[in-house]
Amino acid sequence: MPISLPHTEVADALRDLNQRIALPRFRHLQAGEVEEKSPGELVTIVDRELEAALSPILASLIPGSRVVGEEAAAANPDVLADIDHGWVWLVDPLDGTSNFAGGNEDFASMVALLRDGITVASWLYAPLHQQLAQAELGAGAWLDSQRWQLPEQASARPLNGTIKTRFLPDAYKVELATRPDLDRFGTHQGAAGIEYPQLARGVWDFILYWRTLPWDHAPGSLFVNESGGRVANLAGEPYLAASKQPGLLAVADAAHWQEIRALLPG
Repeated sequence: MPISLPHTEVADALRDLNQRIALPRFRHLQAGEVEEKSPGELVTIVDRELEAALSPILASLIPGSRVVGEEAAAANPDVLADIDHGWVWLVDPLDGTSNFAGGNEDFASMVALLRDGITVASWLYAPLHQQLAQAELGAGAWLDSQRWQLPEQASARPLNGTIKTRFLPDAYKVELATRPDLDRFGTHQGAAGIEYPQLARGVWDFILYWRTLPWDHAPGSLFVNESGGRVANLAGEPYLAASKQPGLLAVADAAHWQEIRALLPG
């Protein structure tokens, strides 16, 4: 039976919880409120409290749905089993934790709703940018309540992209270094909840990610796809949250996906 997706309820919860939990601690984290959960990966008290507060709200919106949060999966990877069955909420409570802990405003809270493994709705909320990006499969994308499509670009300008190098294998980095056409492309360390909306705005033409964790990419990939872009693995297959295959190419204008893919190794 078709259901009405709870766009407003999720957006309201993200705004409210960030106002009450995240923003009061921004640049005010105390000793012991930040730790390393794995080498190079930080977690804060805000990640955990946001996820704990948001999870029951989401579960109540669709009977029988379950919530899989980044921090719950870090504690018990088994919660990721069968995310391609039934209604599943994916939650990244604080995307860009290192930015948040370092006093950088580029962080966001992200939610994706899956039905049998397909992302059918998503929300990306960046509180200090006062930006809310939303999408619904087959219905479109919205940025700050306005229906959103990629702005028309000047056809003659050079491509502008970013390659996320942190998780790239060394062999792939070596191959990239042999591609002179890639010299002009910048590298960034940031937050997917900021980067995917920037891509859809036309700030970049593409982003290459290597690690493809579901809470990082299910929300933004739907938003970009519904904005007129294309997000696919390096074989050209659409991104699926349950996939463990590395390498994800997000392109602002779907018409240029193959052209940009041809520039990349692999």
